[in-house]
Amino acid sequence: MSDLVTTIGLEIHCELATSTKMFCGCAVGFGGEPNTRVCQVCLGHPGTLPVPNEQAVAYAIKIAVALGCGIAPSSIFHRKNYFYPDMPKNYQISQYDIPLGLKGVLEVTTDAGTRAVGITRVHLEEDTGKSLHMGSGGRIHDATYSLEDFNRAGTPLVEIVTEPDMTSPEEGRAFAQELRSILEYLEVSDVRLEEGSMRFDANISVAPPGERGAKVEVKNLNSLKSLHRALAYEEVRQREVLGGGGAIDQSTRHWDERSGVTRPLRTKEHAFDYRYFPEPDLVPIKPSPEWLEAITSGIPELPPARRRRFIADYGLTPYDANVLVASRAAADYFEDAAAAAAGIEPKQVANWLANDLLGRLSERGEDLETTRVTPQALGALVGLVAGGSISGAQGKVVLDEMMVSGRPPAEIVEEKGLKQVSGRSELKAVVAGVLAANSDVVDRIRGGDAKPQGFLVGQIMKATKGQANPAVVQELLKEMLQG
Repeated sequence: MSDLVTTIGLEIHCELATSTKMFCGCAVGFGGEPNTRVCQVCLGHPGTLPVPNEQAVAYAIKIAVALGCGIAPSSIFHRKNYFYPDMPKNYQISQYDIPLGLKGVLEVTTDAGTRAVGITRVHLEEDTGKSLHMGSGGRIHDATYSLEDFNRAGTPLVEIVTEPDMTSPEEGRAFAQELRSILEYLEVSDVRLEEGSMRFDANISVAPPGERGAKVEVKNLNSLKSLHRALAYEEVRQREVLGGGGAIDQSTRHWDERSGVTRPLRTKEHAFDYRYFPEPDLVPIKPSPEWLEAITSGIPELPPARRRRFIADYGLTPYDANVLVASRAAADYFEDAAAAAAGIEPKQVANWLANDLLGRLSERGEDLETTRVTPQALGALVGLVAGGSISGAQGKVVLDEMMVSGRPPAEIVEEKGLKQVSGRSELKAVVAGVLAANSDVVDRIRGGDAKPQGFLVGQIMKATKGQANPAVVQELLKEMLQG
């Protein structure tokens, strides 16, 4: 049924990079001995009172402003009531009808073009604990029993809810990637997907144009790959059900990473199922104009603006700019390396960073924060290659050594005797010797067969131990073969 329309909205939960929890003084951290970062407040003991984390509120405001949201002059917390074993109070302190931020927008770009995705709301809440299902599969339906770790319970969370403006799994993934980059730039979260710092709930429906389809929610996706795969699977599943004359039920489903399918969890809840009511132990959040100014003045240049600047100021292609700007560390590194390679085309610096250094770091399980290759050293290496002192192939050899030793490229070039030979007089003698030793090949080329010319280039490079400037070699070959 090709005339069906796919509609996607996302709910993103992001753990904030505060040192303590949302409503108590317990430390925030990943892993550790279970149930060691807990107290009477985050465990919900009777008679305890929550106290809001000021830094968490400031981070949430910064996120909302960065996404173009208006900040509510007064917002309140609610109790979201439901029972689950990892919820020690049997309710979650969250925000409901008066959230911190409302009505923003974020543009995303895919091969299909650019789309403005509306931001419905940005609000604060506390995280739950973690259920550990003990059994062969690690899932609740495989478990013989479950254990609870409340270390995570009470961790500050910001929830970002989009409008149902996306129309493909590709747009869903692009939105999540762009949002992740923005949160990293804001330094409000470590956005480590593998540690659950950022998690996605995806709402997807398929219906004829102009109709509203039943919404299916896929819960707790913890990687961009899983988000895209789950949306792609669910889109196909719903189209097949409708194509066969069936109906889609509004429901919540779980993504099974191993089998690559979604499985039903429960019938979809409605807001009234949670019996929201205002949290009686917390006062409204009323940010003063002075506090808002202090928060927003610290917002850095964000990925959309930085991409535009990289294209305009450095002459990068949109693709290159997108690759570098996706990570703040990569974008910062590039700018420092380009400054060190003064007078060199920035595109060359971008190529060496994106194609050579980042690729090698990925293979070695390292990153830009830990590499021994400084931006200044990479800029110097690119300068040696661009200036003809060494060839591109030699540059890669030097880069490999730089990653191990951290030494300057010029020092490595000198030690290994890698300096490129570019002098015409010196190379002309080598070329003449190769031509004389391969007169039969020369005759074939002069007879109109250009294929053996690559053989001659190889012989010249061999004679110079790979140090001949390829451009000068080609130039001399052309001249001497014609002569």
